[in-house]
Amino acid sequence: MKHNVISIVLGGGRGSRLFPLTYSRSKPAVPIAGKYRLVDIPISNCLNSGYNKILVLTQYNSASLNSHIKNSYHFDTFSKGFVDILAAEQNVENDQWYQGTADAVRQSMKHLEKYDYDYILILSGDQLYQMDFREMIDFHNKNGGDITIATIPVTAKDATGFGILKSDEEGNITSFIEKPTEDLLVDWKSQVSEKSMNSGKEYLASMGIYVFSKNALLKMFEEDAGDDFGGELIPNGLGNYKMLSYQFDGYWTDIGTIESFYEANMDLTRELPQFNLFSACPIYTRARMLPPSKVNGSYINKAIIADGCIILADKIENSIIGNRSRIQKGTSLKNCYMMGADYYESEETKVGNRNNNIPNMGIGEYSQIEQAILDKNCHIGNHVKIIGGKHLQDGDYENHSVKEGIVVVKKGAIIHDGTQIF
Repeated sequence: MKHNVISIVLGGGRGSRLFPLTYSRSKPAVPIAGKYRLVDIPISNCLNSGYNKILVLTQYNSASLNSHIKNSYHFDTFSKGFVDILAAEQNVENDQWYQGTADAVRQSMKHLEKYDYDYILILSGDQLYQMDFREMIDFHNKNGGDITIATIPVTAKDATGFGILKSDEEGNITSFIEKPTEDLLVDWKSQVSEKSMNSGKEYLASMGIYVFSKNALLKMFEEDAGDDFGGELIPNGLGNYKMLSYQFDGYWTDIGTIESFYEANMDLTRELPQFNLFSACPIYTRARMLPPSKVNGSYINKAIIADGCIILADKIENSIIGNRSRIQKGTSLKNCYMMGADYYESEETKVGNRNNNIPNMGIGEYSQIEQAILDKNCHIGNHVKIIGGKHLQDGDYENHSVKEGIVVVKKGAIIHDGTQIF
């Protein structure tokens, strides 16, 4: 059944738990899988579901995200589709920036008046999953919902970081709690599939994906001045609105921390990853028109190599190599995500690098890098040794940070010849 839907992608806040990757960009703009940005995931899910009216709400560190969306998503003259940016703004009625998820949508409602829609699909810009939203909205419509929340079974360990809910046999949500402490979880187990139960996933977590009937959302905003959906409007609305739980049984992960970001990317290098980049539903992104990658004399196993790379490395294992990466001879990478570069250095720039004792962009000769994330435009010299692991203490340093044993080399960092981090 065809539904009239407008989608809103939330551009995220400061993303402090993803620092330093979010030092100069918002969470949805963080590169993933070598050639995409996180925001490409919800937008692609919308387009693959047939919903091509999409608004992206941006606020913090938004320049990179705005540029990516502007350069990536274009529709022909005869299409009614769009992916537009709604930047946070101050005006005579409101001098505040977005204060939370609900406040961001509330402040944007005046911009939706010119569109014809029956349902609003609200999405997070920093999650990795593939979902056909048509099935969720069919469920919402068939069961007469005012609000439908996409949910996924999680373990007790993970439950404390999510909004947890309980529902009856018909999918009606009966109770909701935001990020409960461990001592409260005893009473919050739900009916889940046998597979989830056997995995210890007995709690239903909100995925931060919501379907609202238009009139229900407008009424909710009139009645509740809260700033956040999970923390205020949804718990406050229980009993007053028909709230439904739509259980999703596919792969989904919230990219909230360096550890979850790293693990999600490393999983993509497996022979059968949980997130399928090669499915019939493509992930859309910016078409960069780069040359194919060139590899000379390298042993490569379980690796993803994006476009425009020149690789002379000795060995690359369980790693992702992003666009325009350059890796020199004798170097080995293992369990790494190298994001690549935004541009190629000119010969003139390389001469300047030599004169100033700065390595060229990329990775030099005979270096060894393991369990690390290399942000874009890094200059890593010869005979550099970077070995991440739990033996390293968390901390933030001039050119790198350590989070949960993962070494994150900062964007544009200069790592001189012979540097050792292990």
